[in-house]
Amino acid sequence: MIRTILLASAASAGLAMASPALAQAGEDAASAAPSLSAPAIEYTMWTLDNGLRVIAIPDDTTSTVTTSLWYDIGSKLDPEGRSGFAHLFEHILSRKTENMPYNMIYGLTADIGGTRNASNWIDRTNYYEQVPAAYLETMLWTHRERMAKVVVDDEVFETERGVVKEELRQRVLAPPYGRLQRFVIPENAYDVMPHRRPGIGSISDLDNATLDDARAFYEAYYGPDTATLIVAGNFEMEALRVLVDQYFADIPRRANPVDLAIGTREAPASGPRTVHATAPNVPLPVIGGVWKAPPTTHEDAAALEVLSAILDRGDNSRLDNALVRSGQAVQAFGGANMFREAGQIGIYAVVRGDEQMEVASATLDAVLDSLRNEPVTAAELAEAKNEIVASTLRRRETARGRAFELGEALVSSGDPGFADRRLAQITAVSAEDVQRAARRWLDPEQRVTITYRAGEDDPASYANPHPMPEFRTLPPATGTIRAVLPEGERMAPPGPGAAPEVAAPEIVEAQLANGIEVVAAKTGSVPIATISMVFPGGSSTDPRTLAGTAQMAAGLAERGIDGMDATAVAARFESLGASFSGGAGGDGASFNLTAPVANLEEAGALAARIVRGATYPEDEFERERARAIDGLTVSMNEPGGLSRMVGRVAMYGDAPYGTQPGGTAQSLAAITREDLAEHRARYFHPERMQIVISGGIAPGQALATAEAMFGDWESEIEPGPLPEARAGEAQPVRTIVVDMPDAGQAAVIAAVRAPSRTDPDHFALELANSVLGGGSSGRLFEEIRTKRSLSYGAYSGFADRRDESVLRASAQTKNDTADEVVQIFLDEFARLGSEALSDDLLARRRLYMTGGYGRALETSGGFNNIVAGLLQQGLGAEEAALYAARLEAVDAETASAAARRYVDPARATVVVVGDASQFLDDLRVIRPDVEVIPADALDLASASLRIDAE
Repeated sequence: MIRTILLASAASAGLAMASPALAQAGEDAASAAPSLSAPAIEYTMWTLDNGLRVIAIPDDTTSTVTTSLWYDIGSKLDPEGRSGFAHLFEHILSRKTENMPYNMIYGLTADIGGTRNASNWIDRTNYYEQVPAAYLETMLWTHRERMAKVVVDDEVFETERGVVKEELRQRVLAPPYGRLQRFVIPENAYDVMPHRRPGIGSISDLDNATLDDARAFYEAYYGPDTATLIVAGNFEMEALRVLVDQYFADIPRRANPVDLAIGTREAPASGPRTVHATAPNVPLPVIGGVWKAPPTTHEDAAALEVLSAILDRGDNSRLDNALVRSGQAVQAFGGANMFREAGQIGIYAVVRGDEQMEVASATLDAVLDSLRNEPVTAAELAEAKNEIVASTLRRRETARGRAFELGEALVSSGDPGFADRRLAQITAVSAEDVQRAARRWLDPEQRVTITYRAGEDDPASYANPHPMPEFRTLPPATGTIRAVLPEGERMAPPGPGAAPEVAAPEIVEAQLANGIEVVAAKTGSVPIATISMVFPGGSSTDPRTLAGTAQMAAGLAERGIDGMDATAVAARFESLGASFSGGAGGDGASFNLTAPVANLEEAGALAARIVRGATYPEDEFERERARAIDGLTVSMNEPGGLSRMVGRVAMYGDAPYGTQPGGTAQSLAAITREDLAEHRARYFHPERMQIVISGGIAPGQALATAEAMFGDWESEIEPGPLPEARAGEAQPVRTIVVDMPDAGQAAVIAAVRAPSRTDPDHFALELANSVLGGGSSGRLFEEIRTKRSLSYGAYSGFADRRDESVLRASAQTKNDTADEVVQIFLDEFARLGSEALSDDLLARRRLYMTGGYGRALETSGGFNNIVAGLLQQGLGAEEAALYAARLEAVDAETASAAARRYVDPARATVVVVGDASQFLDDLRVIRPDVEVIPADALDLASASLRIDAE
C-alpha cells in the first residue's frame, strides 16, 4: 500500500540536526568506489559604482530567500592592542541604526518566520538573514541601514562588550580545551602575522577598548567598497537588480579608506621548539604539533586539503587508525586551516594520562614520517576526494548553503568561482602531490610541539619566543555619532512583496514486503539523500546499572559485521562518500545514512548489514567503552554539559527518562559486548522498524532502495519490552548547586515538567514557551543578554517526547552573577504565567516557529529528523504537514492557560554548576533550601545525585 501526503508548504515544517558520521581505511573497499562530482554553483555577479559586489543565486524550488552581506574585514585587521575588535564589531553592527531601535533586527526577522545571525573569522565578517521570499526587500533595507546608518554609541558599545566577554568565558574559559584552541595554538602557529592574536580577543583588550576605537574601526573599514551582497533563493533577477540599485547605489565609499592589504608574510620557522601549556580544568592531556601553512590559493592548498582528509576525516583516517584504534589516544584530530595570506597545520592527540604522552607522540611522528616518505595509496586518495566532494554536496543542498560556499570562497581568494575551481583542483591531486606537500609543510624542523595539561592558567608558559609585532593603528574617527531617530521620524521598513508559489513536496508512505513502514519524500534537487532507520525504545529501556547500553549498541554497530571489520566498513562508506551513524535517546534509537544518490544503493546495502547483524568485536567494544568513559570525564568538567546531566536526574529521578543516554562511568564499566548484542537482537527488530528516506531522490527509487535493504528481514526473536511510564512521577522541587571551584563560568538551569508530544497542551505550551525563550527575540534573551549583558545567550524549550517532557531555561554566566540569572529565570516564569499573552504577539511567534520548521524541511537530514521523531513519539508522518495548523489552532487564552499550568516558579527545580564560593550566599537569599554537592561527589545514577547518599 502506498499513501501520499502533501506538505502544506515548505514553510510549515522544526529545526533538527543530523548526527555526524563516524568512519576508517581499507584498500580493497576504496579502490572500487566511483569518483564523485558536485554540480557547479550557478550565479551572476556584478559590481556597483561604489564598489559593492553583488552575487545572485536564484532557486525557484525554495520558498525562502537568504540575504547575506560579507565584509572583507576579519580578525586579521584588528588594530594594535585591540584583539577581538572585528568580532566585537560584528556584534555592534547587528544592533541599532537611525531607523532601527536596539535589536529590532531580531524581531524583524523572527516575527516573519525568518532567522538571522552574524559571524566573524580571520578573513571576514558576515551578516545574514533567511526569510520567506516575499520579504526580500525588507531584508535589503536592513542591510542598507546597517551599512549607511549604523548607530555606534555608548549603549551599544558597553552592552556588546559585556556580551562578548561572556561569550569568551563560555567558549574559551569554561570548556576544558578552550584555551588550547583559541589562545595556545594561534600564539604558536604564527610569528609575525596578525592571525597570531585570538580572534575572539582577550578580557584585557576588551576592557581597554573605547567607544572612539569602535567608531574609528567603522569609519576605516565598513563601506560598500569592502562588501559583497549575496542573495540566494526565490526571486526574480531583474527585480533584484532594481532593489539593489534602490537601496545601495547611493551609499558612498568610505571617506577615509584604510588599505585592507596585509603585506607581511611568515618566514619559515628557524627550527623546532616545544611549548608546555597548562590550564585549569583539563581532565585529559594533549600532545601535538603545529606548522605554518600556505594561503588558500597556494599551489599546494588542494594537496594539503586532501592530505588533511587522509589524516583526519572519518573513522578510516591515519590518525584514528594509528592512535585511537591502537588505544594510545582517546581522540586524534588535525589538518590544515588556510586563509587568504597564511595558514596553519595542527595535529593533536588527547590521551588518558601523562604516561601515554611519549608513546602517542612517537606514533604521531611515525604517521607524519610515512606521509613524507611514502606515497599515499590509491585507495586513500580516492576515499579522501570522495569524502570532500560528498561534504560539498551536503553544503549545496540549499540555496543558503550555496551562498555561504561562494562567500567563503570569495573572502579567502578574491573570487567566488574559486569554490568550483577548488573542487577541480582537489580531484586532480595525485599521490605525488600529497607527498610533496607533506615534505614541504610537515617538516619536523619547522614544528612547534605542544603539550597541554592541567595546571595554572599561565600565558607565559606557552608564549611564542618571537616578540609580538606591533600591528596597524587606525586614524581617529571624524564623523558624528548617530542616534536612533524619534519614533515619529523613523522610516518604516518596507512590507512584503508577492509570495512566490512553490510546489510542495509530497510525503509518500508505503510498506515493504515484510510490512516495514517507509516514508519517502523528494526534498531537493541536489543528488544526495538520507535514509533513517528508526526503532522505538532507546535509553529508556536501559537498566540504570547498565545505562548507555542502547547508545553503545547503536553507536558501535558499524564497528564490525560478518566478513568486515571496523576498518573495512569505514573504508567502504567513506570511499562511497557516505556517512553512517547510530544513536539513541529516551524514546528510541535510529541509524542515519547520508550518501550521494549515485552510491545510495551500495551504501544502503552495507548499512542494512550493520543494522541486521552488528557483531560488536571485543577489541572494538573495549576500546570504545574506554573512550566513552573518557568522554564523560571531559563532559563532567564542563559546566554546561554537566548541568544538563544533573538536570535530567533531578527532573526524572529513577524513572526511565532519568537514565543518562550516554551512561555513567560505573554503568559503562559494567556493560559487556553481549549486552549490546542482546539489545540489538531484541530492540533493533524488523517488527518495530520504520524507515524515512528523503533528499534529491524520487520516492519510487527511495522505496526500491528500502525494499532491497530490508524487504526480506525477519526475526524469530521476541522484541524487547518497552516501558510505559517513561517519565514517572513528578519529582520534588529542588535547588541544586554543583560546586566546581575551577569553573570558568557558571551554568544555570531552571526546569519544570512539560506535556508529552501527544498531550492536548503540547502546542499551547510550545507557543507560550516561544515567548519566554524562543530564540534571540524571546524574553529570556532580552532580559539576560540584551539588557544586562549577563550571558552570551539565554533560551528555553522542551523536547518532543512520547511521555512527559521537561521545559528548561538555560544560560551560562560569570560565576558571581549566577544568582542574578536564577532570579531572572524565576521572574520570567512568573510573568509568563501571570500576564495574558496577546493575539498579536502570538501571531508573530507562530511565524517564528513555522519558519524554523520550514527551513528544516529543506535538507534531507532535517526532514528525516522531524519525521523520525514523530514516529518515535507514536505519531504518523502526516503530522509533519500539520505543524502550522496545530499552532494556528491555539488561541491566546489557551496559550496563557498552558503557561499558568506549567511554568510556575514555585514548581521549578534550579541547577547551578560553577564556583559556589562566588554565588552561594546570594542564591540562598532567593532559594534558602540549597543542596550543595561537590562535583567529585556526584552520582548521576542516583535520584539523590550523591555518591554517599546510600
